[in-house]
Amino acid sequence: MKPKRMHMVHNMVVNYGLYQKMDIVKPVRTTAYQMTRFHSDEYINFLQHVTPDNVEQLAMQHGGLEQGITRFNVGEDCPVFEGLFEFCSISAGGTIGAANKLLNGEADIAINWSGGLHHAKKTEASGFCYVNDIVLGILELLRFHQRVLYVDIDVHHGDGVEEAFYTTNRVMTCSFHKFGEFFPGTGDIKDTGLGKGKDYAINVPLRDGIDDESYKNIFRPIISKIMEWFRPGAIVLQLGGDSLAGDRLGCFNLSMRGHASCVEYIKSFNIPMIMVGGGGYTIRNVARTWTFETGLAVGEDLSAVELPYNDYFEYYGPEYKLDVPSNNMANHNTPEYLQKTIAKITDNLRNLPFAPSVQMQEVPRDMDMDVEGQDSEADEADERRTRQRRLERMGIFSSS
Repeated sequence: MKPKRMHMVHNMVVNYGLYQKMDIVKPVRTTAYQMTRFHSDEYINFLQHVTPDNVEQLAMQHGGLEQGITRFNVGEDCPVFEGLFEFCSISAGGTIGAANKLLNGEADIAINWSGGLHHAKKTEASGFCYVNDIVLGILELLRFHQRVLYVDIDVHHGDGVEEAFYTTNRVMTCSFHKFGEFFPGTGDIKDTGLGKGKDYAINVPLRDGIDDESYKNIFRPIISKIMEWFRPGAIVLQLGGDSLAGDRLGCFNLSMRGHASCVEYIKSFNIPMIMVGGGGYTIRNVARTWTFETGLAVGEDLSAVELPYNDYFEYYGPEYKLDVPSNNMANHNTPEYLQKTIAKITDNLRNLPFAPSVQMQEVPRDMDMDVEGQDSEADEADERRTRQRRLERMGIFSSS
């Protein structure tokens, strides 16, 4: 999860010339106030003030050292480090900024490789994730889109995002992940949502060693059915690189092209999309794959292009190629198991009403409004005009 991965990707994007087909934007950092749109005030206040030097002191204020650390789940998997809150504000700011690019009609696809921290919960950190940028980005998209689809191909279950939207029918979460004795231990196919959200949480539990062909054979039919029944207005695609072959913490066997085929397929639906990062612990392979997927997003196939010299060129030896091949790992996902999984999920989707509607309501204010909400009448009028223009671009509102 180190920032070096993002440096490596950005360096490759520049040296491949992909930046010439993109707008590279430095997003506004998310404030503590904006983070509390999902996270609890107490938790964000803790993140804002904690450092390696005062973590024990702050923990003591929350019921004692052990209880305080347990309360916010900081420690071995989620260590406190210098600049923690700054890191969270940059990561979340990128995904919220990406959402606003889509809402403003300035992009069809927006990418934040520093995002994708899908384990973070409302009141605690989890699995190297502190602030859930994905949830914050989806909440922004829901201001204008009736339905948002979240797809997660990280090897770990996207539990934090699923939990956040488990009781709503406006967000469908679909996670393809290793299930069993594996972190975080959630994501059973039987976990499908509660209340209004019943059958809007889709879990695709997979076994060790799944390869490109098997992944394609389960990914495409499920996503196709979701598109048919749910009809999302926007998509958030989490592209954790720990599902790649050879990952230090993963147990799948996807090649770079197998991983990237998910991007190709979802892009083919021509729905506004945010692409975010996530896990991935063999960083040279993560950088290769995210660079290749950035190319696909802008319509460039880099497979036939020589690896350009860059600041991290030595990391890609001895092959010095933009490729992550599969290996000879055994695939424990039998065709029968995959077909049974597809049939079960398809059966659940049939229980859904076709493209659930949402009652008309006033669009919430932008997340960058001042904390006190003291806007002038002129500002409010300008905001209303901006909303109207956005709705017109999306075909939701007509001025005629």
